[in-house]
Amino acid sequence: MAAVVAATALKGRGARNARVLRGILSGATANKASQNRTRALQSHSSQEGKEEPEPLSPELEYIPRKRGRNPMKAVGLAWYSLYTRTWLGYLFYRQQLRRARNRYPKGHSKTQARLFNGVKVLPIPVLSDNYSYLVIDTQARLAVAVDPSDPRAVQASIEKEGVTLVAILCTHKHWDHSGGNRDLSRWHQDCRVYGSPQDGIPYLTHPLCHQDVVSVGRLQIRALATPGHTQGHLVYLLDGELYKGPSCLFSGDLLFLSGCGRTFEGTAETMLSSLDTVLGLGDDTLLWPGHEYAEENLGFAGVVEPENLARERKMQWVQRQRMERKSTCPSTLGEERAYNPFLRTHCLALQEALGPGPGPTGDDGCSRAQLLEELRRLKDTHKSK
Repeated sequence: MAAVVAATALKGRGARNARVLRGILSGATANKASQNRTRALQSHSSQEGKEEPEPLSPELEYIPRKRGRNPMKAVGLAWYSLYTRTWLGYLFYRQQLRRARNRYPKGHSKTQARLFNGVKVLPIPVLSDNYSYLVIDTQARLAVAVDPSDPRAVQASIEKEGVTLVAILCTHKHWDHSGGNRDLSRWHQDCRVYGSPQDGIPYLTHPLCHQDVVSVGRLQIRALATPGHTQGHLVYLLDGELYKGPSCLFSGDLLFLSGCGRTFEGTAETMLSSLDTVLGLGDDTLLWPGHEYAEENLGFAGVVEPENLARERKMQWVQRQRMERKSTCPSTLGEERAYNPFLRTHCLALQEALGPGPGPTGDDGCSRAQLLEELRRLKDTHKSK
């Protein structure tokens, strides 16, 4: 989601949604305007009575810890809790879904599937900038869905590919990644829903821990614990050795092309450790992120590393892609190491420009965490042109 609340509610077309929910939070009786906004939100939800979900079972609800400094300072703890812990957050997601379907009836970006020796990865553009994915064993005609936030769009791809959905892999609980779990698990009764039990994944059936492997046909997908954006955030690594192709990382809101997610439920140290987990993977690993943020992220990277030629070359390619509304994924982890500032906290140039910097060996984890925190602060206030 990479801060669905901050990135959607606090800028551009999401500002109206933000005012609606802030009015509800401050109390429907505060003034007449907030009462009207409340009734408007309720009228939206009543139009889709049959689509309202059943209450989540209590054991699946995750309550963020409140110790230490508030990691949701940028958007406010109350605001973030409203989105993640109440049905108003679900209604907000439904409103986003309706608007995106109307604005982008064919999806926000043009995507292209990748086929590797009987394994197919199909990006599905959903909402205003999210990506869901179908990972398909083309011989067995079995499919896994990653973060299926728009069940209608995912189901259309399933039918077009003529495959059977047997598993849903959720990176984290935020509605723009998990909102389709209910409908898809009902439409495909043998479908299993995987995710972290720490994260309150809606309709979770099969909890996963770090290094657990999900097997579907010839697909072997390993879950890696990467907390920070949420406490139970997972990324999923498709093993490429089994089909003699590149491994594929489905990174959710941990890592984007030239960016990373906000640290909502953790510390800079936690996020740094999670990013280092990804840095340990091979350079040829394909990165399939949860959002189309490439152009904005590369613009920010140019501010903090203006002399980075790899970033400049990638930006030129991305701008050509986006002029035609083409998707920018996947990139590779080798590329990301060259221009993604959030993976470059060990680089002397960034340390000298933005932080106190570690010693000559570059192994001071605390200083790298400070630099990551400063990068995240600057990114949150960066205004893209």
